[in-house]
Amino acid sequence: MFDNLQDRLGQTLKKISGNARLTDANIQSTLREVRMALLEADVALPVVKTFVDSVRSKALGQNVSKSLNPGQQFLKIVQDELIAVMGQGAVPLNLAAQPPVVILLAGLQGAGKTTTAAKLARFLTEREKKKVMMVSADVYRPAAIAQLATLGQEIGVNVFPSNINEKPLAIVEGAVSQAKKEFADVLIVDTAGRLSIDEAMMAEIEQLQGTIKPAETLFVIDAMIGQDAVNTAKAFDEVLDLTGVILTKVDGDARGGAALSVRHVTGKPIKFLGVGEKTEALEPFHPDRIASRILGMGDVMSLIEEVERKVDKDKAQRLAKKLTTNKGRGFDLEDMRDQFQQMRNMGGMGAIMKMMPGMSGMSQILEQKGTQNQFGRMEAIISSMTPKERRSPDILNGSRKRRITRGSGTSIQDLARLLKQHKQMQKMMKKMGGAKDMNKMMKGMGGSGEMPADADFASGQMPGRIGGGLPRLPGAGNPGGIPPELLQGLGKSKK
Repeated sequence: MFDNLQDRLGQTLKKISGNARLTDANIQSTLREVRMALLEADVALPVVKTFVDSVRSKALGQNVSKSLNPGQQFLKIVQDELIAVMGQGAVPLNLAAQPPVVILLAGLQGAGKTTTAAKLARFLTEREKKKVMMVSADVYRPAAIAQLATLGQEIGVNVFPSNINEKPLAIVEGAVSQAKKEFADVLIVDTAGRLSIDEAMMAEIEQLQGTIKPAETLFVIDAMIGQDAVNTAKAFDEVLDLTGVILTKVDGDARGGAALSVRHVTGKPIKFLGVGEKTEALEPFHPDRIASRILGMGDVMSLIEEVERKVDKDKAQRLAKKLTTNKGRGFDLEDMRDQFQQMRNMGGMGAIMKMMPGMSGMSQILEQKGTQNQFGRMEAIISSMTPKERRSPDILNGSRKRRITRGSGTSIQDLARLLKQHKQMQKMMKKMGGAKDMNKMMKGMGGSGEMPADADFASGQMPGRIGGGLPRLPGAGNPGGIPPELLQGLGKSKK
């Protein structure tokens, strides 16, 4: 999401970030390009106009003209305005009501309401530790009822049975009664969608909302339909008392116009983003983090949260203890494979790089070079070794190497590259001094995520500490501190 906008804005803002002072001419020129970038991202025209006018008025103000670094201050203004357009902060669900808290999902057919219901149930179960029940009020599509039941079984959440011969209101009232008996904390109601807005659909869901009085009425909409998403959200909001929006399929939307428009046009906060097909692919919406991603500044807080959720802590502790004891020398091929697997769980190297300040360009390079496939080949090679060979790769002779490459479907060159990579990672672990220094690095990353005034986007360098946190390690254009030797050789074509 936002890939196109990030590319265009990145190129535009680089031109002004190096200027010693701001003038009417360079501000007007930059804002014309910003306007075009937003329009190409399918941002609604009223939003673009408000955004550009606000940036212009602040950029020409006295505070900026007296700034020591006005070019960088201009970027700060753009960041603040992006946050203002999307909402100043994350808006959590209202779970303080008397249980069962009812969450009503509304939207058009095909927006992904049923899948979103399961994603939301999993989110509340795993992260909020709530007991959740789901129910489908879509009596017009038996397949939707069956789909919700299947998803409920998959994530371990109870689904109240629906009967297509009953009225939607009767089904939901029965679900509320059952949720009380089972002491459920939350009841998620999946409603019927239509291919377009019609009176019968609106009357039905309006009656549902008026009777069960949900704590949350969330509008689920496909981000890929662009400005139509905003218009549809507005139409629903005129009939229903919406409390928020969930944007789905944002992983397939390179523009991001809906995310930048919905809050401004409807006044309703975006509460979640659907970022994939799996039931865990739901993210709370943080305007400040999204603004940082758009400007290529990364998203350190989301990266830390991903690590917390997806990294195997037992394996990490064992490796930390091993590195502390052996000062990096104990880092073997088993450990290297574990690191590849942990990285894959987090979406791969490209996904991680996108969340690191100044590294979004590197993520695109890695994707173009097929780095993820390279990691897959490395994993296959390591898996073809015996446990002894993984622990002591120095014993690999010619016959062992031929056996390993035949078993993994790779070449001797691939194996040689892997062994070289392992040596480099081993040296890196030794230089880092083991787990204590790594823990300090990770703790240091917990900054505010705000853009520092002295960030240098033109050169790709960031200041020594980002948002009061991330330490800068050596390496031009590598503010995240990824050692160059770790990236060396990745994505090379198989010979």
